[in-house]
Amino acid sequence: MEQVLFYFFAGVLLAAAVGVITARNPVYSALLLVLAFFNSAVLWMLLEAEFLALILILVYVGAVMVLFLFVVMMLDINTAGMRRGFARYLPLAGLVVAAMIVQLVIVLTADDFGAQMMADLERYPADYSNTEELGRVLYTVYVYPFEIAAVILLVAIVAAISLTLRRREGTRHQNVHRQVGTRSQDRLRVVDIPREQREQDS
Repeated sequence: MEQVLFYFFAGVLLAAAVGVITARNPVYSALLLVLAFFNSAVLWMLLEAEFLALILILVYVGAVMVLFLFVVMMLDINTAGMRRGFARYLPLAGLVVAAMIVQLVIVLTADDFGAQMMADLERYPADYSNTEELGRVLYTVYVYPFEIAAVILLVAIVAAISLTLRRREGTRHQNVHRQVGTRSQDRLRVVDIPREQREQDS
């Protein structure tokens, strides 16, 4: 039964992945990507990795893809202009796909990496926590790569904000230093205007 479920959800995952790159509408591509993430989460569940499956649904499906859909639906994307150069890059894309297929075939048919070399999954006891095991490995064996990846992502976020920042003339900005340094007597100023000036202004 597990093999039937695996092949079913894996087939739906592959079909959704193909639909992501072949759909003409960006909204359809984003929705098909949500379907692909959901089927990937089901495959994680079959591997008894419940934490990774829930994180995939909550983070990617619940947050990232909602942001993608919001951006795609708010922006006026010129799909005709994007498809205009598709045929020009088709030969290069075909070579890349062929190289990836050859690499996958080499890896899957090798003596050390073939499917026959994979051991059967052992059943864990009921009190086994894959979240605890994942945290133990992540923060002991791979703690330095994990911290380096976090720093790289932080630098990438700051760089993206700096590159997309646009300064326009005439825009008003907050002066936090002046706001913090204000006093109570500076917030309200009473001005006594002479009567003659008031009559002239009126």
